[in-house]
Amino acid sequence: MTSANLTKDSPIIIVGAGVFGLSSALHLSQAGYTNITVFDKQPYADNAYSTADGADAASADFNKVMRMSYGEEIEYQRLAFDGVETWNAWNKEIRSSKPEDLPRGLKPSDLIWNNCGFLRMSIDGQLSPIERATLANLTREGLRQTQFVIGDPEDEKRAKSHFRKGEWEKKSDPFGRKKQGKKLVGVFDSTAGFVEASKACTWVLHLCRRNGVRFVLGERDGQVASFIKDAQGKTAGIRTVSGTEHRSDLLILAAGGWTPSLFPPVSSLLETTAGSVVYFQLPPKDQAPDLWDKFSPENFPVFAYGGWSKGHGIGGFPRTEDGIVKIGYRGTKYTNYEDVQDPVTGEKHRISVPRTRYWPQPYDPSITKQAVDAIKEVVKEAMPELTAIGITGCRNCWYIDSLDNGFLVDRVPNDGGMLVCSGGSGHGFKFLPILGREVVKIIEKPNEKNAYGKLWQWRTKASGPKNGLEQGESGPRNWKKQVMANKEDWKFRENSRL
Repeated sequence: MTSANLTKDSPIIIVGAGVFGLSSALHLSQAGYTNITVFDKQPYADNAYSTADGADAASADFNKVMRMSYGEEIEYQRLAFDGVETWNAWNKEIRSSKPEDLPRGLKPSDLIWNNCGFLRMSIDGQLSPIERATLANLTREGLRQTQFVIGDPEDEKRAKSHFRKGEWEKKSDPFGRKKQGKKLVGVFDSTAGFVEASKACTWVLHLCRRNGVRFVLGERDGQVASFIKDAQGKTAGIRTVSGTEHRSDLLILAAGGWTPSLFPPVSSLLETTAGSVVYFQLPPKDQAPDLWDKFSPENFPVFAYGGWSKGHGIGGFPRTEDGIVKIGYRGTKYTNYEDVQDPVTGEKHRISVPRTRYWPQPYDPSITKQAVDAIKEVVKEAMPELTAIGITGCRNCWYIDSLDNGFLVDRVPNDGGMLVCSGGSGHGFKFLPILGREVVKIIEKPNEKNAYGKLWQWRTKASGPKNGLEQGESGPRNWKKQVMANKEDWKFRENSRL
């Protein structure tokens, strides 16, 4: 049986309960498939995707950027806009639910999608080619009015009527550059904002279960040890750490940063990399009301300080409901090469694998000094009120990057029993409501690929840059070549007053 010949009651296994796995499960269940089982080593039903309670996948987080700005990549722009309607519907459904009808970790007042806006700020005094391409594509789609170029007379005029009183001034210049006499160049995207990642995953797991999807979670029963192959070499199921075998007609491998270590043949297309994150815990609200007000989503936007992967590679978010301001660094995407044994062939490979706070062994997390220094430089310049607080926590967020930053959703060559659904490349979360729609199309019509099927197909790149994959273990991003920051490095030597 090939994937194209699946029946609605064919057994489908999904490995991974992050964004790609959840979205696939949800849309398959909505398409009428009735025999879907999701496996994951994390007990998400118990920890509600909380990073404080053991969740360590990239999908588990306080917040993720929700943006529609994609430069020349109009397919991703369109897909992101397609998902907004569902994000809005989910907010509405959660808000109208009774507390007892919501899963653990969610309450009716939760807003899992917050349209607070996104400031894409230039640090070299001019709009980048990617920014100009974004504006051109949004104009082409009739959406130029959603973007506000700072300093453009027409856009500034529109802003006064588009935003509530005082909001434009706060969100277009959250770092007070104009008052300091500094140049302010950038674009404010009114369609964007952030999603509350862990809560959104908790919600979609709940929706999947409501649709009859089964979840097998936990280190023994939910963790894959190896894949089962039939006589022709086609994937026919999994064997978990507990030794239990589960058969499938189709297996969807959606294990995020663990994808290459579970299936080494994909390592020529995908590489596990770490983004660096720090946290600033604001003092209690009654002690620092001005800070709580300034960094609230009502007054502070998601921001890119010269771009996530260009310039400083710094971006950040408004505070959480608990008063945590998160700032991330993606100027360097770190790798962690280790020996990995192919669970099918037994062959050994050198592959970049996650090293999280909880896996493979618990440890006190630390990020690189390079990341800490870059973040501190921006904080001192743009948010000096945070220097007196200092960095209060950190995390390495292990993403899965593809060789071209595009997703990989396709059958494994010569194996109709396995489809890889991975390669989020640090920008996949926003597609939680909509990605699975395209996964179902790719499964059902493998020989009639639409724009996304072609964009996400199994591919190679013979020469030239491969998003860092060409560097391998000998490259400068290797974790073992880095100087790690200690808690003394977290401190700001010249503190500002609150």
